Amino acid sequence: MPSILIVGIILFSGFLCGEIATKIKLPKVTGYIIAGVLLNPGLFNFIPMDFADHADIVTNIALSFITFSIGGTLLYSRIKKLGKGIIYITFFEAELAFLVVVVGIVLTAPLFIHGSDVTWLSTFIPLGLLMGCLASPTDPSATLAVEHEYKAKGSVTSTIMGVAAFDDVTGIINYSIAVTIAEAMVMHTRFSATSSLLGPAVAIGGAVLLGVALGFVFNTIVAIIKKESEGVLIVLVFAFLTLCFGIATVLKLDELLSTMTMGIIVVNFTVKRDRIFRLLERYTEQLIFVLFFTLSGMHLSFSVLRTYFLLVVFFVIFRTVGKVAGAVTGAYLADSPEKVKKYTAGGLIPQGGIVVGLALLIRQNPSFTAISDIIISVIIGSSVIHELIGPVLVKISLKKAGEIR
Repeated sequence: MPSILIVGIILFSGFLCGEIATKIKLPKVTGYIIAGVLLNPGLFNFIPMDFADHADIVTNIALSFITFSIGGTLLYSRIKKLGKGIIYITFFEAELAFLVVVVGIVLTAPLFIHGSDVTWLSTFIPLGLLMGCLASPTDPSATLAVEHEYKAKGSVTSTIMGVAAFDDVTGIINYSIAVTIAEAMVMHTRFSATSSLLGPAVAIGGAVLLGVALGFVFNTIVAIIKKESEGVLIVLVFAFLTLCFGIATVLKLDELLSTMTMGIIVVNFTVKRDRIFRLLERYTEQLIFVLFFTLSGMHLSFSVLRTYFLLVVFFVIFRTVGKVAGAVTGAYLADSPEKVKKYTAGGLIPQGGIVVGLALLIRQNPSFTAISDIIISVIIGSSVIHELIGPVLVKISLKKAGEIR
């Protein structure tokens, strides 16, 4: 089947399921994911098995656009009004999710994994650490889709978007440290605190510097072109996003953090910020969301999901408990508004994007050959579940907070 025909099927199926979801009072993004599951090669074998694996360039462009838009929500004047609440909530919800999942997976994994070479130090504890670090990040793209679809505005919406954006930083730090410790346990080597801190520092610091540099270059070009058309602005945005993502990949920096930082620079340092982000929302956002979320549903492997389905359920439960407890704790310690304390946690459940990417990086590490397939199957399975229930929880939370018109 020609690839262009498959793309057409994906777009139309996603659009159709999104409209059906709207009719039954569900967010469109939920319909997109359902379309992806229905098109999954493991279900009907209609789409070639390897198509989703070869669509990385589409996924990466979509992620760069989404993270740029998320950065565009971090206007300094808006963040300043929220104060320390974002920092407190981000720290506690990310780290409690990490700790709860580590403990939960270490205790429950022996129920599912057996073998003569399976031990606590070589299997269960490393598995718990790696699964725990993947529990920290929140996928802000689902929340962003719901926010834009329902035109949500308010302190809960801004807090959720701010926390979800900062989650990438804590997730990368947790990932780097967890991988270092887990690798030392599996390979029986000595743990080095220096290597566990240097890696994430380079990935995070370099990504921020790259995003700042390209953001200011973009702003300069936009300022020079006095009478730019809407088409020119769209071309410039996508050119700089792909440049930013590509350079970060070559330099082994965090791609999503770099494009998000670029969005932060654009929204805070150009007078044309409103025009740029409204233009993208009006003309390109729907296409990006349909492609990204439909393709995400197509990555699910039903065979591995059947084998470790209960472990997927446990992971979802442990992560949700950590996220909710951490968000509430952080909000209370920061003395945030009452509705932020009550409803922020509901917007932090979606998971995907960067988490799937980090899981694939773990799979590439030969030290984790024995457990990498388990991690991949659990993460992809839980991401689909999170992306199905997450947007619904986001909508409910924002509606109860009175921020959906």
